[in-house]
Amino acid sequence: MQFETLKPKIQEILNQKTATREEKLLEICSFLKETVAHYDWVGFYFRNGKKEELILGPYAGTPTDHTVIPFGKGICGQVAVSNKNFIVPDVKAQDNYIACSLTVKSEIVIPLL
Repeated sequence: MQFETLKPKIQEILNQKTATREEKLLEICSFLKETVAHYDWVGFYFRNGKKEELILGPYAGTPTDHTVIPFGKGICGQVAVSNKNFIVPDVKAQDNYIACSLTVKSEIVIPLL
């Protein structure tokens, strides 16, 4: 799949005038999960105010118990500290991985600032 082909639909979602931020983010998650065959969970985590932790925002996929992730913990927590993309081809090879789902085999985590 050419990911470049996803950008027009995502831009269309972002440009919606009547949808809230949460609704737009949820729609993006649902669109990516349904469009990219090998994605089974797509979501957003946000910094919790000034606390050094992430809180779960909109997502599409199986519910997770990991609604709060401390900075430095798991892949998302590591990215919160490094502010760098992290692509993990095999989550089992990561000592700091937090298993949100048994079906997850790999992760892509991208910080949005």
